[in-house]
Amino acid sequence: MENPTTRRKFIGNTSMALAAGSLLARAQSPANSKKLVIIAGKPSHPAGMHEFNAGCLLLQQCLKDTPGLEVSVHPGHWVKEESVFDDADAVMIFSDGGDGHPVLSGEGRSEKIQKLVDRGVGVMMMHYAVEVPKTGPSGDLFREWIGGCYENAFSCNPIWDADFQSFPDHEITRGVKPFAIKDEWYFSMRFRPEMKDVKSLLVATPSDETRDGPYVYPQGPYPHIQAEKGREETLMWCVERPDGGRGVGFTGGHFHANWGNEEFRKIILNALLWISKIPVPASGVASAVNAAELSANLDKK
Repeated sequence: MENPTTRRKFIGNTSMALAAGSLLARAQSPANSKKLVIIAGKPSHPAGMHEFNAGCLLLQQCLKDTPGLEVSVHPGHWVKEESVFDDADAVMIFSDGGDGHPVLSGEGRSEKIQKLVDRGVGVMMMHYAVEVPKTGPSGDLFREWIGGCYENAFSCNPIWDADFQSFPDHEITRGVKPFAIKDEWYFSMRFRPEMKDVKSLLVATPSDETRDGPYVYPQGPYPHIQAEKGREETLMWCVERPDGGRGVGFTGGHFHANWGNEEFRKIILNALLWISKIPVPASGVASAVNAAELSANLDKK
């Protein structure tokens, strides 16, 4: 028969061990851990293009070992439960835009993002998600949130090879080496007046042929785009807002295969840490993606 005294000692010792283990787990968990919410747009465009869900899941995988960062991916153009935003530190959206933008196509969504911005939450928009309708207040909202946006008939969307040979000194550009890559690089963005507080991160010069069109849609060319031949264009940028939050806009991301390029991938991973207020490593975020990972989670198109 078991000795009651021995049993009480065993239970007591076990409870103390569990409590100690719990305290140790809490001690090892970063006190300033951050939460990044990623929203992936619904299926769009032919296979291999606008693979929002696959791209977001790939970025999540590349960040899975980042200490102090929780990353959740929400497919379908919005989150199922808006309570996920309650403790969010940053939100990234990779989706279609314009009239169908996730933030603008549901009642109360822009107000929800504004409330997040008001408390200093980071916001990043990628590719088509930088575009908002030309008329209405959304352009001003995006300029407040991320510094700039795509404006129909003022901006343009040709597919061209952008060559990035130098980068400004910024956390987002840490460890990024010169690279050139073909994408649907939007340019002639509608930024804040005089680009107030906007820092250009990726800058390239479209060729004269690129400016002469055709663009993806509408095909153009636009005279004001042609008139600026030889001018550098900002293709990725960031802002630090007065509310303490951070914003990023990125115009690339049309072709899913581009996530296989280490430099293309690194500058986005760096940006995701930056908007979440996680320090970016001195050499940038290291990641590796193989062919199987690159082809995973593609939409059925």
